Amino acid sequence: GAIGLLGPNGSGKTTMIRTLLGLIHVDHGAGEILGMDFRAQSLDIRRSVGFAPEDECLFPRVVGVEFVAYAGELVGMSRKDALQRAHEVLDYVGLGEARYRKVETYSTGMKQRLKLASAIVHDPQLLILDEPTNGMDPAGREEVLQLARDLSANKGMSLVFSSHLLPDVETVCDYLVVLGAGKLLTQGKIQDLKNIHQQSFEGR
Repeated sequence: GAIGLLGPNGSGKTTMIRTLLGLIHVDHGAGEILGMDFRAQSLDIRRSVGFAPEDECLFPRVVGVEFVAYAGELVGMSRKDALQRAHEVLDYVGLGEARYRKVETYSTGMKQRLKLASAIVHDPQLLILDEPTNGMDPAGREEVLQLARDLSANKGMSLVFSSHLLPDVETVCDYLVVLGAGKLLTQGKIQDLKNIHQQSFEGR
């Protein structure tokens, strides 16, 4: 399903994601992704997970289809398979007509969709999107939310959707994990949490 990771900027969302992917090393603690130990099997985890980071990660002077294909090769796909799949996912995210444009000419919304395409090129079991609607206009945000919803509901991918925007999380996810100042504040089904909050408010 789709899990929302909600919290204000600085709450620890990105740090937690990067830790679970083995990009940040820890002295203490343990955990698993897809049954794999994040401390001992980080490379295997990254081959099975698609990750679209919040920060800029695009290479200048590279055309869109080459960027996506390169992402596929990084996780072990052959050049031929990665390129074929890159064309498919670019069509899926609505960038088919821009596939041969250099990435620095893309708008903010197009760059976000390109990062999404690179994250799903290898058809991962788990997709992690970190603040995927940052800097986008309302139309672009809705496009990304629809893609995220479709990947989770219809394409069989488990999804972690990290955002500081509750409406975005509610649009995509059924389950919520809330972080604040590096700590877990609450978690549960979104509707259940809303009911608890409503009952608490009415009881005052």
